[in-house]
Amino acid sequence: MMTAGGWMKTVAFAALSFALLPSVALRAQIPGMTPAKHYAWSDKTLSPDQRADMVIKEMTLDEKIQMLHGPGWGAIFAKPESGPLTRAIAVLGFIPGVPRLGIPDLQMTDSNQGISLAGTNGRYATALPSGEAMAAAWDPKLSWEIGTMLGQEMRAMGFNMSLGSGINMIREPRNGRVFEYKGEDPLLAGTLAGTELKAEKALHLITDLKHYAVNDQDAGRIVVNSIIDKRSMRESDLLAFEIALKISDAGAFMCSYNKINGTYGCENEYTLNDVLKKDFGFKGFVVSDWGATQSTVKAAMAGLDIEMPGNDSFGVALKKAVEGGEVPMDRLNDMVHRILRTEFDAGTVDDPPQPESPNVMHGFEVAQKTAERGAVLLKNAGNVLPLKAASVKSIAVIGGHADVGVMSGGGSSQVSPAGGNPVPPPPEIARNPLAFMLQVTYHRSAPLKGIAAKAPQAVVKFDAGTDPAAAAALAKQSQVAIVFATQHASEGMDLENLSLPNKQDALIEAVVAANPRTIVVLETGGAVLMPWLDKVAGVVEAWYPGIRGSEAIANVLFGDVNPSGKLPLTFPKSEADMPHPIHLAPPKVDAEHPMPKLVGAPGLIGMAMGVGPFFDVHYDEGLKVGYKWYDAENKTPLFPFGFGLSYTTFAYSDLKATAGDGMDVTFKLKNTGSRAGEETAQVYLSLPPDTGEPPRRLVGWSKVTLGPGEQKTVTVHVEPLMLSVFNVDRNAWERVPGEYKVSAGGSSRDLPVNATMKF
Repeated sequence: MMTAGGWMKTVAFAALSFALLPSVALRAQIPGMTPAKHYAWSDKTLSPDQRADMVIKEMTLDEKIQMLHGPGWGAIFAKPESGPLTRAIAVLGFIPGVPRLGIPDLQMTDSNQGISLAGTNGRYATALPSGEAMAAAWDPKLSWEIGTMLGQEMRAMGFNMSLGSGINMIREPRNGRVFEYKGEDPLLAGTLAGTELKAEKALHLITDLKHYAVNDQDAGRIVVNSIIDKRSMRESDLLAFEIALKISDAGAFMCSYNKINGTYGCENEYTLNDVLKKDFGFKGFVVSDWGATQSTVKAAMAGLDIEMPGNDSFGVALKKAVEGGEVPMDRLNDMVHRILRTEFDAGTVDDPPQPESPNVMHGFEVAQKTAERGAVLLKNAGNVLPLKAASVKSIAVIGGHADVGVMSGGGSSQVSPAGGNPVPPPPEIARNPLAFMLQVTYHRSAPLKGIAAKAPQAVVKFDAGTDPAAAAALAKQSQVAIVFATQHASEGMDLENLSLPNKQDALIEAVVAANPRTIVVLETGGAVLMPWLDKVAGVVEAWYPGIRGSEAIANVLFGDVNPSGKLPLTFPKSEADMPHPIHLAPPKVDAEHPMPKLVGAPGLIGMAMGVGPFFDVHYDEGLKVGYKWYDAENKTPLFPFGFGLSYTTFAYSDLKATAGDGMDVTFKLKNTGSRAGEETAQVYLSLPPDTGEPPRRLVGWSKVTLGPGEQKTVTVHVEPLMLSVFNVDRNAWERVPGEYKVSAGGSSRDLPVNATMKF
């Protein structure tokens, strides 16, 4: 719990921050966003497609072309004195509407962990925990709350289009953007992202799924060719998008930088037209990732609808291609129709955002709840946790800048820290034009203060951890030592390896040697190696916990919150056990292929912004993504997918499976401990051996709250899609006859109850 004084100070600071914002954020009405009036297409009884067709008939060729491209941050930051850009409030993207026809501008913002880079315009936005923290909650109801809060803040700032959520599969755990995504399983990622975006759309926002597709590493993302077979793509990477689209009815897809089997993602006929628009039945529009448009005619005919940012391909060049017959007018109208029908369908025309002050308190509540529910208890030897506030006498808090804040991931999803970064970057990074990717940003939520507030009778001291000997000395004289270990990740680059950087492993070894009651709190974007795991007493994965990270971490450590988070990705024992033990970074670049040099960014490789020779990444693990790889290869991970401890215990019994529209799996779940808790009961399916599938796949789950000694009967419905495999020859999902094994338990490696069923 936050102290009354702490609440007041935080709220007062946020209120002051908002009061100092430029007037643009408080305008009663944003120009270019006037609701449609006095037009035939203002009739809401008409379908979105009918309304779009009526508008198109009134548009000029130039107006149509103008809707297919727009400026990004560079042009917007220039702050022109005249023209459509004077209406831009967005930082990342803006597309002028057609005011004479009542069609609003598109004001775009990234929103994976909050409204990104809002501080560049002096605006306050809630910094949520990372995407992996959201996924670790395994909680669609929470995803709805997150989407609602994000939608409210976007509308409060005047945005009408969200550029989230990212749901790329984690084929490469060293990917610098893992922290943005929602785990390694398509059902988990698709369900949570889809629910979040459904909530945003309910608030009349255009929503977006990205990065489509197989953009599974960021180092060299512009020059990497992802090679993967169609079945594996459909059953993993593309399946996550299919599930998310089905739930959310998202209005936009963002195509990726990389090549897919030799063809760029933004001009890939198979992924855009064949799969997305035909097989998935997607009626919205495809927008390029920023700078990912590679052509005019090829991209337009393959399914790209909007170029961002700039107009090199979809400006004058597209107009000439239409006038010359290379791009048919029917295709141009289809591009415009997809945008207009999406605007009508989402409600952005009829209900434009009205800027107002954000609900700061609500943002705090959702951020803290997400951090608490997403925290994963990985080890708790001797029940060292929860700490007893009344009996603990002294606590050493060590490392991780825990005296000033909590870490966040970098890149375009970065939420500007309220009050500024408490750990300023070195000058060489601050001056770099890519500073938003390179600098390590912290949010002002200091775990040291949260811990001290929980144990007011204890002596709580901090050591920065830069000198292991000094940290060990403090730990030795303390009853408990808590080490905060961090690993920064960012867009545009990947991690060199999964080890903690900056000699933090040695720090932990020194501290635990001095005090065996050492607890490690991890602030990481994804999986890390833990050579010290057998020695420490406790480990909590807090991810990047957001603006209320301090309060959430303290609540978990002291037991005010019983941890219920489960890992959304596998933690390997060694990189040698991974499908790709050696990271395939971009080739060395010669003078003919310059690549920007990383300055002051240890542990990060392969900036994506340069160009260089193409290189291939063969995803020959195919269907075996994440836990499916470890199961198929009989490799024991450090922590399996779905793993997470609680301060209580649970028992499963009496599993039964019945066929119907899909499958219903029923079992009993009992809390066998002495305190209330939540268990994410997971259901896995083993398909017949002749399908060639990995040993098991996640097919459903239920998050169940139980009091001490309480037992409930749990039913998990399995959708027909999850019982099927993709037949490439028939281009269809099919259920293969044979025996299916159904299992349930607390992780992918802890499945105590089973049943079989024949189809």
